[in-house]
Amino acid sequence: MSYQTTFPNKATPFKRAAGAPHMRRHAEASLPPALNGEYLSIATDVGRVHAYVAGKGPPLLLIHSINAAASAAEVRPLHDCLQRSRQVISIDLPGFGLSERSDRRYTPQMMTRAIQAVVAAIASHNPGPIDALALSLSSEFLARAAVETPFVYRSLAFVSPTGFSGHRALREAPGTTRGSPLLYALLRGPGWGPAIFRFFTRPAMIRRFLRGTWGSANIDKQLWQYDTWTTRQPGAAFAPLYFISGQLFSADIHRIYEQLTMPVWSSHGVRGNFTDYRQEHIVKSRQNWSFSTFQTGAFPHFEVTPEFVADYEHFLSNGSAAPTRAISRARRA
Repeated sequence: MSYQTTFPNKATPFKRAAGAPHMRRHAEASLPPALNGEYLSIATDVGRVHAYVAGKGPPLLLIHSINAAASAAEVRPLHDCLQRSRQVISIDLPGFGLSERSDRRYTPQMMTRAIQAVVAAIASHNPGPIDALALSLSSEFLARAAVETPFVYRSLAFVSPTGFSGHRALREAPGTTRGSPLLYALLRGPGWGPAIFRFFTRPAMIRRFLRGTWGSANIDKQLWQYDTWTTRQPGAAFAPLYFISGQLFSADIHRIYEQLTMPVWSSHGVRGNFTDYRQEHIVKSRQNWSFSTFQTGAFPHFEVTPEFVADYEHFLSNGSAAPTRAISRARRA
């Protein structure tokens, strides 16, 4: 893996002005920055990857989910809160946010390599294993990265992770996906491909998606606004079309989850469109896994930030499964 790193320029930090948190614009794009802090830009073998860096302390990597409007804006409450005690690095994965959005094939392996490149860049300045947290489908990419290079991770956290729904065992050949190349070809069809993306990323449709994510109409309006901006950028449709056609979902993810050896914290909500975790039993008995359930939608870090952070910091401090399982049972009662 080859990469070049440009670490934050401390002389020119990107700070949010009071009352206008997202209006300072990036020098190379029309999309404003999603988060406060400074820039980390890495040229990797999967394109240029962008990250926001803020705070001081042990490094913590935050990774957004995957959807038509995804970006680092999805981790904002954690980026803002945890930078008080950690150096927080919140990335835009390839095809999203301020990272490269070129027309190419987007795969789980690409996303995994992007994470590995960022972690390598962090390690060059902060030696030692790091903590990392990912949302939804990106939990699969982070898990794969941790299986391939376990020594660089102190702990993992998955928020509303994919791969645990339905009845199907996902233990197919290594590297296979649940995607449909035919569906992708149809989505990219001449003329209608861009039109389909524009239809599903209209402000009203993004609001509908977020309501399904929250399980209520009380969505985060700042996230909704940023989602509408990021879907209007050049190349915004390329990665989401691979997501919609299923080609970013791993068909071997149960094997990956079962191979994790470091402490893992998994959490999710009970409302909205993402509440099926019936396959969670494949890791429930593993002593390195911890679980919390929140009375929220799929983004509990937005709805109950103090409670979420308290559980996460408890996990980081204790590094064992039992205490967090006890919290989870108490919340279900």
